[in-house]
Amino acid sequence: MAAVTQQRVRGRPAHPNGPTFLAYTPDGSKLITAGTNNVIRVYTTGSDGEPTNIDDCQDNNTALAATDDFFIAGAEDGSVCLYSLESYLYERTLTRCTLPIRDIALSPDGKWAAVASDELEIKIVDTQDIIQTLRIQDLPKPPKHLSFHPSESYLAVSCTDGIVYIYSISTEEPALVKKFDGLIRRLESDDERSSRAIWHPDGRAFATPTATRDVQVVSRDNGEKQRTFSGGHMGDITALAWSPNGAMLATSASDRKIVIWDAKTQKTIARYDYSGVINFAWHPQENIFSFVTSEGELFIYPNFLSSDNLKLLQQPLQPAPFIHDPLAEAPGNARKQLTNGLKHHTDDRTRRKGTPDSLDDILGPQSGGEDDDFVEDDDGAGYFDGINGYGKRSNGHLDGLDGPTTKRRAAYEVFQPQTHQPFQPGSTPWRGNRRYLCLNLTGFVWTVDQESHNTVTVEFYDREEHRDFHFTDPYLYDKACLNEQGTLFSCPAADKNPATIFYRPHQTWTARADWRTQLPVGEDITSISLSESYIVVTTTANYVRVFTLFGTPFRVYRQKSSPTVTCASWRDYILTMGNGAVGGDGCTKLLYTIENVKRDEVCQSEDLVALTENAQVKSVFFSDSGDPCIYDSLGTLLILQHWRTPGQARWVPLLDTKMLERLAGGRKEETYWPVAVAQDKFHCIILKGGDQYPYFPKPLLSEFEFKIPCSTALVEETSDASTSEGPRLEESFVRSSLMLSLLEDLVSATNASHGQRAELSRREMEVDKVLLQLLNVECREGEDRGMKALELVGLMRDSTGKMLEAAGKVAGRYGRSVLQEKINDLAERRLMGMDEEVV
Repeated sequence: MAAVTQQRVRGRPAHPNGPTFLAYTPDGSKLITAGTNNVIRVYTTGSDGEPTNIDDCQDNNTALAATDDFFIAGAEDGSVCLYSLESYLYERTLTRCTLPIRDIALSPDGKWAAVASDELEIKIVDTQDIIQTLRIQDLPKPPKHLSFHPSESYLAVSCTDGIVYIYSISTEEPALVKKFDGLIRRLESDDERSSRAIWHPDGRAFATPTATRDVQVVSRDNGEKQRTFSGGHMGDITALAWSPNGAMLATSASDRKIVIWDAKTQKTIARYDYSGVINFAWHPQENIFSFVTSEGELFIYPNFLSSDNLKLLQQPLQPAPFIHDPLAEAPGNARKQLTNGLKHHTDDRTRRKGTPDSLDDILGPQSGGEDDDFVEDDDGAGYFDGINGYGKRSNGHLDGLDGPTTKRRAAYEVFQPQTHQPFQPGSTPWRGNRRYLCLNLTGFVWTVDQESHNTVTVEFYDREEHRDFHFTDPYLYDKACLNEQGTLFSCPAADKNPATIFYRPHQTWTARADWRTQLPVGEDITSISLSESYIVVTTTANYVRVFTLFGTPFRVYRQKSSPTVTCASWRDYILTMGNGAVGGDGCTKLLYTIENVKRDEVCQSEDLVALTENAQVKSVFFSDSGDPCIYDSLGTLLILQHWRTPGQARWVPLLDTKMLERLAGGRKEETYWPVAVAQDKFHCIILKGGDQYPYFPKPLLSEFEFKIPCSTALVEETSDASTSEGPRLEESFVRSSLMLSLLEDLVSATNASHGQRAELSRREMEVDKVLLQLLNVECREGEDRGMKALELVGLMRDSTGKMLEAAGKVAGRYGRSVLQEKINDLAERRLMGMDEEVV
């Protein structure tokens, strides 16, 4: 615990007993105080003289805010007045409320003043044009505190109902973004205890007092609780404020203590004994801390921090105290946006050396006498500008260059291609102190940060076959894979410990079957995968390391496309992805390779992953039948067709989630987290509310039927069923043909079972049935659709003649005699083995 600082400063009687408020100007030159009397005092920083008094102000001031040019005071009578810091006079009334003012917050640029009163609304007034006023009118209870975000885009409102509301004020009408219930306690608007939400200077989080006398940090983006400042007070918190650089937090409480915290460690670094402190402020630039008490006294504390703690105040802007700071780590699924750009470097070129026979080298250095620089600007005409560091006349006399970078300047800028960042399929980034390491149809693997270690939980869907388990993780595993055989973990290199992989089988007939192995020093893990036969690890050294299930190194090779991005595996096949050549947009192309490890055969070598512009691979996995699948950031699921034949693979869309009927008409706003492709369905987790990743409690799985994007008519709502039947059947034909092709590849490449061959026959029959239904639609439409109808019959795969016979009957039922004749001719040709194309 930090020692109590012994030095004390004397209080200055500023106002009568009662609520007292203070505010520094942003430049720190002045300190303004207001209280229950009608005098507002302005103190000059660094001066021990008497303050400047502004008399005849409103009595019972209840709020105060300041800029470099003016300050605003709110009073119990509901008036909000603006005073000049140049003339020290009242200038104008900004607004007036029918009930007492409770707080005023100024935007960082001083343009907007947010006013909270006991009314059920907040007024946001333009300080230069009071006609321009925004209103927040949907509050269930009166607001108590207001706080502007550093970017001026958000306003945090602490209400008397114990809820913190975050409003976006970047639009014409303020909009509620988030609300946090149960974070602060319910307090009356005139209570001296605080429930204020204060934004950290970096803008990514805010802090607020809790009912347990702690201070809780909350992330702005996802609303998750982050670090907690606890155990510092025995009484309720009355005020809190970040230091200007966010490196420290100051709190005061009814226990007569002012506590200074190190924001990074959440530990107390200093304590000060002062009673009745209800408001305070850090000096924006100097080591000065000022506070006021309920007795109306002002304390200006110079040299507030000791020399040991002063270095914290002198640091640049510090990050908000997150449990896992997204700025300090690069989790697999928090990939950077791929954009083209130039990396700018400072121009630190040295002066160009002369040639061996240059004039300067022949004559030698000049003497520096009076003849040097013989053109002198002795009359101030400005025609001599001096010599710069490169021995050339400066260009100070020229106007500055505006607009885009010139070609000459661009020549000295170094182009840096944008690469795809590595990621682990199925894992999520940290959110609070939790994250998922793996999500699939087998189960879930998640980890919880316990400060000194992690705890890992593995949970299965089929609890009759497998038992859930839980263990303490001192290695801090950050990647995991889960299947029916076992669970695979990996951890990054830390301190002197190299990167490690750990495998734990679910069933064993020996006493101990799990194993752990370490990678060479200096090599870190970028992704891992687990199949029924092998373990695959890709590393920062661009190695692909293949192990057997019980730890025997099976193969090591360097990946051609680098840096590596990710990997996946199924049985004896492994798929690796890496960065390839740079495209025209400045980004590297994403390449993939598929090989059979057991047979040592390469199926596809450095082929292109088919992505549209601005799309990224969000996940890669094998389907339950062993076909590679990817899900991109635009919501499209693609499967790889003919991948076992070198040079024949192509990515085919199975589902475009943006075209789902549930999203038609904008009724819902949701995205989908891919989990698996199994049983001819897409299994995923539905994400709502703008979430990008699933979180706790454990989400439910949803499944969607495949629907290949063939026509917009598939998602249009139409009352005529016959109109939509054609496009629906056409999509069904394309989809069933694709599924048949995938099964044919599987049967021909493996030792197919009787069940698989029976399934192949069934799928062939299914394709022909869809074509027969399409034929029925075309015949119903009229005789002029006969050409397309005959074409559909020609697409049938039936070798027995039964489907062609049925097609002839369909044409006859609608009286299409010419078509029926041609179908019969086609059937006879097929029966005789004549495969000539019918015209």
